[in-house]
Amino acid sequence: MSEPTRQAHPPAEKAHASPIRGLALGEMRHLGLIGALLLLVIVGLITRPENFATASNLVSILSLAATIGVITVGATFVIIGGGIDLSVGAVMALASVWATTLATQSYGPVVMAICAILVGTGAGLVNGLLIAYGRLVPFIATLAMLVAARGLAQRMSDRKTQLVQSENSAIVELSTTRVLGIPLLVYIFALVVVLGWIVLNRTTFGRRTYAVGGNPEAARLAGIDVRRHTMLLYALSGLCCGIAAILIMARTTTGSSTHGDLYELDAIAAVIIGGTLLTGGRGTIVGSILGLLIFTLITNLFILNGLDTSDQLIAKGLIIVVAVLLQRRNLKERAP
Repeated sequence: MSEPTRQAHPPAEKAHASPIRGLALGEMRHLGLIGALLLLVIVGLITRPENFATASNLVSILSLAATIGVITVGATFVIIGGGIDLSVGAVMALASVWATTLATQSYGPVVMAICAILVGTGAGLVNGLLIAYGRLVPFIATLAMLVAARGLAQRMSDRKTQLVQSENSAIVELSTTRVLGIPLLVYIFALVVVLGWIVLNRTTFGRRTYAVGGNPEAARLAGIDVRRHTMLLYALSGLCCGIAAILIMARTTTGSSTHGDLYELDAIAAVIIGGTLLTGGRGTIVGSILGLLIFTLITNLFILNGLDTSDQLIAKGLIIVVAVLLQRRNLKERAP
């Protein structure tokens, strides 16, 4: 009796140690991202102290982060689940255009918001169906959606910017109304982040997302409907795009086919910088949001210092490359 008991202990101890080690690695990554944020803050205080450390600039940073941040939450789920979504910016633009047509606006702000959410979710669902059941590669399916959604938005708006009418000012008030000095749209962003964290870390859906991204075949053998779950992940990403469309309508008071240009770059980059593996199976909402804040601060510093937009894009591209290289090095070090 004693010998089997001794043999059973080491595997149990090993299984118990693994989550602790994973938690420690996650905390170290988060601490590193917080350190990078503090470094950027110091740079801002040194280079533009009169402009950077102001309440208006803080509100500007948070408002910009809110729109892309909601998209980033959806992108985090998709990438942890082993996919990729290149269509997020175009889907957001399509949702904003559809919600600001005269026909939609005639029904009031509530219908406008519902329309944006339904259009975003519908586009994400199409992506999911093509990938999960049509067996298209995620890169190809979402690239096709990017082109199609942007083209449909241009066709619907006749390439013109559509203004939110005065009778639908409730949409705009999400940006102009402030609580404790912070616009309502930032609170909406915070709510999405909290709900995303709960779903990912405290629900069966979240556990299945990690399982599908880590090993789809093992997930299937464990009884998870991998195709259905994959479809739902892209629908969730589309839902986040619809919410982001409401926020960008509030910020700009418009719906436009040009909204969300290169948002897919910022969202995916934020997720990668936050520690989510491109191959899926690992990642956190907290890490993605910290990565987003880093990118947003970089954008803000470039604007305040009058640097060229092309230099900003080059810097972001280099950050993405470095983040992926660091991921690969860490994976090699952890490999047995």
